[in-house]
Amino acid sequence: MSQPSRSSSRQIPVVVIAGFLGSGKTTLLNHLLHHSGGSRIGAVVNDFGALEIDAMAVAGALGDSTVSLGNGCLCCAVDVSELDGYLERLARPSTGIDVIVIEASGLAEPQELVRMVLASELPNIVYGGLVEVVDAAEFDDTRAKHPEIDRHLALADLVVVNKLDRAEDHERLLGLVRSLADRAAVVPASYGCVDPEFLFDCRPSEERVGQLSFDDLHEHGNGSGHHADRHHLHTTYDSLDFTSEVPMDPRRLMEFLDSRPEGLYRIKGYVDFGAYDVLNRYAVHAVGRFLRFYPEPWPGDAGDARLTQLVLIGSGIDAPALAKRLEACKSDAPAPHTADEAGISGMWGVLRFVQDPDGPDPDEPPRPEEPPRDTDGRDSVEPGPGDV
Repeated sequence: MSQPSRSSSRQIPVVVIAGFLGSGKTTLLNHLLHHSGGSRIGAVVNDFGALEIDAMAVAGALGDSTVSLGNGCLCCAVDVSELDGYLERLARPSTGIDVIVIEASGLAEPQELVRMVLASELPNIVYGGLVEVVDAAEFDDTRAKHPEIDRHLALADLVVVNKLDRAEDHERLLGLVRSLADRAAVVPASYGCVDPEFLFDCRPSEERVGQLSFDDLHEHGNGSGHHADRHHLHTTYDSLDFTSEVPMDPRRLMEFLDSRPEGLYRIKGYVDFGAYDVLNRYAVHAVGRFLRFYPEPWPGDAGDARLTQLVLIGSGIDAPALAKRLEACKSDAPAPHTADEAGISGMWGVLRFVQDPDGPDPDEPPRPEEPPRDTDGRDSVEPGPGDV
């Protein structure tokens, strides 16, 4: 059986925000900063001047939680080791960062940025997804001038169709984007107002002691007027909470995960595989097509209450249908009688997505969830163990 990995509690997701010039990447980042739910966001940005610097300074996010790159495209200006240096600085426990957002320049190549994050050797960060922002009002013209946008959309885990309030023929536009985005969740937005829960777990602001949050600033300084109007444009998400006292069958669960539908952006939580591994529960982290399991010992206070607890987040998902499919993943077979039957035959599909505790292997062949480089940008090099 796979040995338990280190605790995943310190894992920090790294979210890449990409899109052509003027699509609204900085607006989206500012929205996330002001609606972080108490979570502290570390940012790697190309154009620092576009951010609301005064608000960031008051909130304590200027300095140790921001890396500014003004000397060109991130994917061209630094290599993997240099990016790891920036990420390591942001991910230090002293910063209190909960999520790192990389805002790429409008000229950056998303595939390279994803490859760099996946190639990170830092054990306390995990790939958090590629968010492609498109300008709805200019999408047809942008696509005509930059046909590579089709490839960028096919790489994305989440597509934000921004400035939809300025576009005509909304349904045609959204349908076109969905046809170009391979299994990605596609969400409409105006002023970059997308629910942060799509991207990271929002920590209640009352847990933050000794530091103002962006939520505090927003509530006191922008309680009415134009910002209040923007709040009503806030795009919500669909979610499903699933709990089972019956252990899950690993083969059935993998069939579910391998065929997860379009629009299902995130899956997080813990899985009990019962007799297949009585020592560990398995933290699961899926974003778009990226999938990892992280075995960890059952907490000492779990007692007999060993549960599978999952949260599924997406846009336009059929929650009742997904719940029915998860119910069908429960194990109704007798417990395995041999270690080989329990640990090898049954768990093989899961163990393919468990990170080697010794670190990534650059020579490891690509896994099914991560096609070879130059197809969709998911390099076979993997981040360290942990979850969101």
